[in-house]
Amino acid sequence: MLDLPHIRSTLSEHYDLAPSPELAAEMQSVYERMDRVVTPPDWVMYAPYVRAINALKKERNAVILGHNYMTPEIYHGVADFVGDSLQLAMKAAEVEADVIVQAGVHFMAETSKILSPEKTVLMPDMEAGCSLAESITAEGIEEMRAKYPGAPVVSYVNTTAEVKAASDICCTSSNALAIVNAMESDTVIMTPDQYLAQNVANESHKNIVYWPGSCIVHEQYTAQDLRDFREWNPGTRLIAHPECPPDVVAEADFSGSTSGILKYVTEEKPEKAMLITECSMASNIADELPEVEFIGPCNMCPYMKKITLEKILWSLHTMEGQVEVDPAVAEKARHAVQAMIDLSRKLGI
Repeated sequence: MLDLPHIRSTLSEHYDLAPSPELAAEMQSVYERMDRVVTPPDWVMYAPYVRAINALKKERNAVILGHNYMTPEIYHGVADFVGDSLQLAMKAAEVEADVIVQAGVHFMAETSKILSPEKTVLMPDMEAGCSLAESITAEGIEEMRAKYPGAPVVSYVNTTAEVKAASDICCTSSNALAIVNAMESDTVIMTPDQYLAQNVANESHKNIVYWPGSCIVHEQYTAQDLRDFREWNPGTRLIAHPECPPDVVAEADFSGSTSGILKYVTEEKPEKAMLITECSMASNIADELPEVEFIGPCNMCPYMKKITLEKILWSLHTMEGQVEVDPAVAEKARHAVQAMIDLSRKLGI
């Protein structure tokens, strides 16, 4: 566990991190990207960290990859590239920086290291895990293969390197249906998200069998929640992530990955929208779409919220939190991830 008092004391010796109205005003152009969801007093506190991080990135030849579920001050203030798991995985393989800071959860940092073994990959908080990644092991993959001999294993990127290495190909929520449909076998094993698998099965001609894992954020939503909300807020467009249970997806007006949700809202521009996903998603796109009123609910991912500006600055300052993957495991995992990237590009997704 990180020693936050020590971190704060040490950082204060090297950087001026005191709240500064003057600096906040000087960095107004950055603040404008998030001013609908970050209050002026909060920006006064964040601005010194944003300045310090962005300066240190240049010194370290580093880039920050920010997932869509990061808080706005990270997403808009310091991230060089933002997106869903697939977009960040592809960007990790493309960037020429020496250092990658993963503003997301641990499996994402592992994926970056798998695709860019020569780069230093920093995880600002090693305890930023994932309920899905923790629900499946390589032994679990072996169990599924024994039950369904010959069936290919399609594993969500929300998995450890060991699970990726035991799989045939990876997928994300944005490409899962296309990946599954491209498999030659009539039966396909999907791990570990049972709801993503069920939602894909509802649209696929394949026989999909799955591991019973789920996301602690998306499994909380119910179809009755959505029906109640429609009654209370008629006319609001309900947009669900495919990690939600199938009856929730069926009740929604649209279902898609985080990148799919962004595309849908950008193109449709509904007057009101409720995103049935991790609540920072709405905060991060609010300033890009001022004509859309984003309405609750707000289920937060406790793992994603472990990543803060303070921890990002600390990781860049000390170069601590370096993610390593056993080379033998990484080689097999790289095959599964690269197979996903190559097939996604071939299919034009």
